[in-house]
Amino acid sequence: MLKLSNIRLAERCGDSELRSIAAGILGISEELIETLRIHRLSTDARRKPDVRFVYTLLATVSDEQAVLAKLGTLKNARKGAPGGQSCIGRNISLYDPPERYVFPVPYPENIAEPLVIVGMGPAGLFAALCLAEAGVKCVVLERGQPVEERIASVLRFWREGRLDEASNVQFGEGGAGTFSDGKLTTSINDKRIQFVLEQLVRFGAPDDILYLAKPHIGTDRLRDVVVAMRKRLLELGCDLRFGHRLVDIEISGGALCGALVQVGAETYTISTHRLVLAPGNSSRDTFEILSRRGVSISPKGFSVGVRIEHLQRDIDCAQYGDAAVSVAATLPASDYKLVEHLDNGRSVYTFCVCPGGQVVAAASELGGVVTNGMSHYARDGDNICGALLVSVTPDDFGRLPLGGVDFQRGLEQAAFWAGGGDYRAPAQLVSDFLEKRSSTGHKKITPTYLPGVKYCNLWDVLPEFVCAAISQALLKFEKRIKGFSDPNAVLTAIETRSSCPVRIERILFEAIGARGIFPCGEGSGHAGGIMSAAVDGIRCAEAVAAAQKPPA
Repeated sequence: MLKLSNIRLAERCGDSELRSIAAGILGISEELIETLRIHRLSTDARRKPDVRFVYTLLATVSDEQAVLAKLGTLKNARKGAPGGQSCIGRNISLYDPPERYVFPVPYPENIAEPLVIVGMGPAGLFAALCLAEAGVKCVVLERGQPVEERIASVLRFWREGRLDEASNVQFGEGGAGTFSDGKLTTSINDKRIQFVLEQLVRFGAPDDILYLAKPHIGTDRLRDVVVAMRKRLLELGCDLRFGHRLVDIEISGGALCGALVQVGAETYTISTHRLVLAPGNSSRDTFEILSRRGVSISPKGFSVGVRIEHLQRDIDCAQYGDAAVSVAATLPASDYKLVEHLDNGRSVYTFCVCPGGQVVAAASELGGVVTNGMSHYARDGDNICGALLVSVTPDDFGRLPLGGVDFQRGLEQAAFWAGGGDYRAPAQLVSDFLEKRSSTGHKKITPTYLPGVKYCNLWDVLPEFVCAAISQALLKFEKRIKGFSDPNAVLTAIETRSSCPVRIERILFEAIGARGIFPCGEGSGHAGGIMSAAVDGIRCAEAVAAAQKPPA
């Protein structure tokens, strides 16, 4: 297979155009190309307005040796290049596809008790899928509701301010990522990533997530994917129990022996020695249960801040220059990724940027306001929103295991009352924020948060160090993206759930203090984002599978 790299084009091309381009690069007729696919596609706007789409293509050709000989490069090929490639010439190399990931099938045992999985976010879903397809029947507990019912309860909250604590943006089938942009970018490097992408496409995600440099599914497409995964789990014999919440665990001799579950006003016990725990980073009651039962939990740093909203067209112009108008039809909605390390040691950075998206109400507890971001696959909304976050550490909230939870809760409750006590969110224009004066309304940028916002002075709502850090960062980010500190940009508070405030300590994926519990995903404190959580869930499932095998 041949890899053709750094193909820089002025517009996105279809299959026939790419085939013609590949044939030209190889100096062969199109008929000799047997297969051709996009390996990677990114957008390079560093020399705006000359914005380029950068392709990497993979091609198989008839009589590859003859093609290489014709290029006059075979004898000059450098063997042993990194990544299983041999360099042939500029931007052409031999490519050996990486070995496909295969989940290790567990050793079969006649176990009467079930394997329990708690949580149906990315970690829980992929753990369940891998185990079930390997023949392990699972009981899957999800405190929230299926996607269809969850959407109804979320929309009711946004429109009427009536919060369902069990079924909301944080809890329910698919996890918090179901109401997000569905980003699949990650900083981890793991062989399971390609497997996750392929499974998502298998269940209905767009094919382009397999090659885009910044893949995303969008909340609208992701919901359908989650439903398709549910149907597959049911086909495999999984026992999916919605509205069933883990309320306690039973430990004997340092090992799990049971799980207490609540459904409605009733409780029941599942006798089990194996439990995959994928609770999500908002499962504060679960953290309390584990801490009370002697499971090792540590406080960890996280971030808090606000959501900032700009007009998408303004950020497009800043990122693409004149190309935002001349080739707007083919350019993706632009985004940004910014970070600033302040002199006092704090970091301020943007996170979960949602092009063409909206700020959403993401509370999971009564009397608290939480914001998040969400966008559809098309990313065609008027605004772009991103989290503008400030790092906090255990030194800010005390080093008790659940100190970060208390810190989050206090900020969310303060935002609730500042917003009027009805789940409106406190908001302020950037110009007023920099001058520390209250805002009275919006101008050219209409805030998207529902049930609505209440304008105020965020310096009276958020901790002083958070506001001071954001104030410094706004001016520094302006130097990188013109218009980022637009006086009319809207800041909406508060974002507190970007990552988990605790870490459930584990050795070989098994919880310290409770053998048989395998914590994974964002709620374990060992992952962040859809992709890394899914991968962590798979690795946890592998550990469960290995635990079934008899000792050598």
